[in-house]
Amino acid sequence: MGVVASPFSSSILLTNSISRQNSKVTAKKCSTATIQLSALSTFTCIHSLTPTFPQVKRSPLSSNFSPKASSVGSVEEYTVEPTTDVKFQTSLTLPGCSNSLSLLGSGYREKKIAIIGVKVYAAGFYMNESIVETLNAWKGRPAADIQRDSSLYDSIFQAPLEKSLQIVLVRDIDGKTFWDALDEAISPRIEVPKPADESALSTFRSTFEGRPLKKGTLIFLTWLDPTKMIVSISSDGPPSAVDATIDSTNVTSALFDVFFGNSQVSPTLKTSVSNGLAMLLK
Repeated sequence: MGVVASPFSSSILLTNSISRQNSKVTAKKCSTATIQLSALSTFTCIHSLTPTFPQVKRSPLSSNFSPKASSVGSVEEYTVEPTTDVKFQTSLTLPGCSNSLSLLGSGYREKKIAIIGVKVYAAGFYMNESIVETLNAWKGRPAADIQRDSSLYDSIFQAPLEKSLQIVLVRDIDGKTFWDALDEAISPRIEVPKPADESALSTFRSTFEGRPLKKGTLIFLTWLDPTKMIVSISSDGPPSAVDATIDSTNVTSALFDVFFGNSQVSPTLKTSVSNGLAMLLK
């Protein structure tokens, strides 16, 4: 004879089944909560271990450009001269200078050879930031006006504060050829050379003659004041020593005019520097 289950036993079986299902759901919820808590703890741990880097403060001069960090966490910054792709640090400390100098603009020098323009070097102009304080008379002037105003560049030259031109060669060249090209631009600007001028030009010449200048060589022409400048040459990063001292107002003035006068050898450099000055003098 078959066994007939009572309604009560069926109810118990149903209750036990539901209980087991609820237990599984509860266990699943607990497991999920545990995983979520574990993940949250792991995130909190990782977040607490994540290093933070201090923000790099840029000088008023270098902030006019769009600098790029050379590596993650590095404080070194640079801007790129677009035609030659040469990088210029936005701030430099050079031998013989008492203060750090900031980049104001960059350009390139092109030499015509058989009607073909050959790029010889890129150039960046640096100066002591305090020089800006002497240029209040030009506040609010547009870049085009600044570029045409020789009196502004004369004020920069006359300021008894350091400024430097960094030249980066983009092709191999021998020292004599480099000096001959520079002398070709300097000498006509000195109407009646004095003995001090001849001596300074001779020192300049001997610094470059017989010296091979490879692509990437750095040449720094640094004006300490209107009467004196120093020359530093390096094939591997910023220089650590002074190679020559030039004591002649006529020579130092003529060289400054070569790059920032009305017949400058690098129009792109003067345009870039004029734009930088206009931004500073807003």
